[in-house]
Amino acid sequence: MDIRLTIDGRPIDATLNDSPPASDFAELLPLTLEVEDFHQAEKIVDLPRRLSTSGVPEGDAPKAGDLGYYAPWGQLVLYYRDVPYADGIVILGHLANDRDIGRLPTASKLTIDAVR
Repeated sequence: MDIRLTIDGRPIDATLNDSPPASDFAELLPLTLEVEDFHQAEKIVDLPRRLSTSGVPEGDAPKAGDLGYYAPWGQLVLYYRDVPYADGIVILGHLANDRDIGRLPTASKLTIDAVR
């Protein structure tokens, strides 16, 4: 599924994968969220509800540009740096253009919509 993130008023295209958690996330859209920086590598925000994690690996090692879900905390994560493997990380998708990764570190407000 194609989605559009609007970060501080500027659009960024992304694609969700075909996993059950990504489908569950898509059901929450549209969303407008205030994101926080975490460890100078990712932006995080609590989701309105927890996502299903059935049928996915117990963890992952996200790359810059990945959209993820950190199951233990119920948070959406936008990675702007590569992060080592950790249990509880589920990859939901990736930015369509890696050139947009550089806009993530300064993001404070995020809107996510499905692209139809």
